[in-house]
Amino acid sequence: MPVHIASQYTTRHHHSNIKYIRQYTNSLLLELGLADREVGILLTDDQEIAKLNAKYRDKNSPTNVLAFPFSYEHSNEIAAFPHQQLGDLVISTDTASEEAIKYKQSISYRMCWLITHGVLHLHGYDHERSSEDERLMQAKEQELLNKLFHERSHTMPQLAINVDHVSTLRQARGGSEPDPILAASICELAGASGIVVHLREDRRHIQDSDVYLLRKTVKTKLNLEMGANPEIIDIALDVVPDMITLVPEKRQELTTEGGLDVISQQKKLAKVVKKFNKANIPVSIFVDPDLDQIRASHDIGAKFVEIHTGRYCDAESEEIQNQEFELIASAADEAYQLGLVVNGGHGLDYHNTGRIASLDAMEELSIGHAVISRAVFTGLEKAVKDMLDIIRHGTMQIY
Repeated sequence: MPVHIASQYTTRHHHSNIKYIRQYTNSLLLELGLADREVGILLTDDQEIAKLNAKYRDKNSPTNVLAFPFSYEHSNEIAAFPHQQLGDLVISTDTASEEAIKYKQSISYRMCWLITHGVLHLHGYDHERSSEDERLMQAKEQELLNKLFHERSHTMPQLAINVDHVSTLRQARGGSEPDPILAASICELAGASGIVVHLREDRRHIQDSDVYLLRKTVKTKLNLEMGANPEIIDIALDVVPDMITLVPEKRQELTTEGGLDVISQQKKLAKVVKKFNKANIPVSIFVDPDLDQIRASHDIGAKFVEIHTGRYCDAESEEIQNQEFELIASAADEAYQLGLVVNGGHGLDYHNTGRIASLDAMEELSIGHAVISRAVFTGLEKAVKDMLDIIRHGTMQIY
């Protein structure tokens, strides 16, 4: 039951896990007793599927999936081949993404629904023939999805807020305001699932006392970002945050410039991770979207990875951003398959977060600068809620 998959995009790129789509389609064909049939799947965008919809269905608009059954009426010689052609499907990942948001589903579920719907059309089902045919097809779709699709733990990532920049503003005057502890509480009340702070060696923003106070006051989850510095390690072991994230750190940088090079420091980092694991403090590694770095993070015993999204956010063209997005998506899938919990962060804002949030493997997004900057104009509570809307619904809601 060969499944042939091709991708063709002329507008936005969307990540699709080709391996998973092939696996699901093979399982679907086997369940339907069509193991000897071939199916072709073309993943495209709204622009291209609209052309096909106009040509073959006389409808001048995009659609989600088109099914083209193969006819054997004049192809008797095909029967000699071991695999007979069932037909082809064309799926718009633009529409699939929009429908996933609309129906509050994961992208994977929506893609599997479209494949199921399309394959049933190829198999002879047609919901447009009659109301009874529609009922039968819908029932069969649900039966197959319930049996074959295994949903991941959630449909949308959670949001953790980094309050470092509140401390940056405080440190600029050397006083006590604004207070990052109060900021963290406001973020939690607004719906944030966690608070992130980076205790740097030079203490340019977050101070030791902040970390100890946050440990006492944070009600959700405290994630302590840190370099693998012995002094900071001792503080983290004393504070016992809910998790720590190991990041690279240079004194001259304005902010973290890239992911940690796990491969070149594997032995050293493995010892650090082992120390935290022994203290029951889960470790995340902040890495670039590089498959080798993801695998190395797994090998040293980390439970989480946070994929660096900075190059995607800073891309100067749509083409470069699409390329960076594909790297993030592939890295997230690789980490998920290895059993790592996948987070993402760096540079995410109110324009570029939605696409990263659509990745099924993504568990949590860590966002700081954009939210704190917006809070100057809207207030912190609304800034957090606006970002949660983008993650959950793909757009900000009007209150």
